[in-house]
Parts: sequence; structure tokens; C-alpha cells
Amino acid sequence: MPRNTNKPAVQGASAFLDSFKYEVANELGLTNYQTIDKGSLTSRENGYVGGYMVRKMIQFAEQQLMNGGTIR
Repeated sequence: MPRNTNKPAVQGASAFLDSFKYEVANELGLTNYQTIDKGSLTSRENGYVGGYMVRKMIQFAEQQLMNGGTIR
């Protein structure tokens, strides 16, 4: 039984992060990521999803800063 102790920094963001994860996985060619047994994927494949999520979040934050926004 998997035990996920990761908690989002913002309460209530779990649903968004899950949908974002599946969107990113789909962009990377991992279709049906939501139903795939993650244990059957390689560490590299699973790592691509998390790494690409971080990359996209950083790009979003940088765009907000360039447009005069603030990040809290």
C-alpha cells in the first residue's frame, strides 16, 4: 500500500496539482497516466513528469514576475 506523505504548500491545491500532473504526463506521451501502475514505469519516466511539472511552474512564476506580478 503506497503511503504518500507529500502535502501541498497551499491547502486545497491537491486537486489542481493532480490534474496538472496528468496534463504534463499526457504532454510527455504517457497517456492514461492516472490509471497506469506507476511501479511499472521506470524511475526516469516518473521523474520526467515531476521534473517537467517543476519546470512549468518555474516558467509561470518567472512570467508573473516579468509582468510586474508578485509571488507570495
